[in-house]
Amino acid sequence: MKKILYIAIALFALASCGNKASNVSPDEMASRAAKLYYENLLHGKCEAYIDGFYRPDSIPASYREQLIVSAKQYVGQMKKDHQGLVSVETAGARVDTAKHVGEAYLLLGFGDKTKEEVVVPLVLHDGNWMLR
Repeated sequence: MKKILYIAIALFALASCGNKASNVSPDEMASRAAKLYYENLLHGKCEAYIDGFYRPDSIPASYREQLIVSAKQYVGQMKKDHQGLVSVETAGARVDTAKHVGEAYLLLGFGDKTKEEVVVPLVLHDGNWMLR
């Protein structure tokens, strides 16, 4: 599942960049990755969202399932409180390329017309920005 996610991120990055992938800043790449992870929540793909978290070690399947249930509860709470998540927009990012960490800023839009800016901590692992 993680391999599919990595491939999706790489394809997304290449498609968005055209032939000049080197012209995209690390800040922009981190911002795009964070948006992609939260769009998984928007589309009900809680498994893909959970698999986007960096874990240096494997986790038991039962714990992964608990995390997926927690993500589904989070989506359900957004539906209850704000009529659901309806949009995810990037609002910038700030990365430290020496430490391979960063923060992306997303603007989440909800069904009740409210918006919330969230800070998404990220870590660069094997060339991919992952949730921290």
